[in-house]
Amino acid sequence: MTRAVCPGSFDPLTRGHLDIVTRAVGLFDEVVVAVGVNASKRRLFSDEERLEMAASATADLPGVRVEGFSGLLTDFCTAVGAVAVVKGLRSAGDYEYELPMAQMNDHLSGLETVFVASRPAFAHVSSSLVKEVAGLGGDVEPFLTPEVHARLLARIAERRAEA
Repeated sequence: MTRAVCPGSFDPLTRGHLDIVTRAVGLFDEVVVAVGVNASKRRLFSDEERLEMAASATADLPGVRVEGFSGLLTDFCTAVGAVAVVKGLRSAGDYEYELPMAQMNDHLSGLETVFVASRPAFAHVSSSLVKEVAGLGGDVEPFLTPEVHARLLARIAERRAEA
């Protein structure tokens, strides 16, 4: 059985992330969506919320499971028996950012990295941009699952109420 890991912070998980995970399912027997958990990082959603959203969004995908991880990605991949990391690329900038990490992962553990080109419909979508646009009142519904969209709007409303 070949197992791959799709890592990320997923704050929040977008349809672009889901597209990469779905396509990874076609390449590997099992895909672990690895949600980076780190209490010291400030994110819009808690570790638990990001894990829940990822699990809900991928529930209908065969061979996918969601786990949290901290520390080195290579250590997590070794622990779960993964042979590869799958990363989505939206642009040349993503490639320039991801390539050194892929090379370091190979150096540390021999772990392969598989780059999957983003579909054009998602090439401009990032969690950061989705949060920014939603925070300014823009429509980001096409880029999120209904559950994630509802949670994002609720969190933005909570933050506004606190301010």
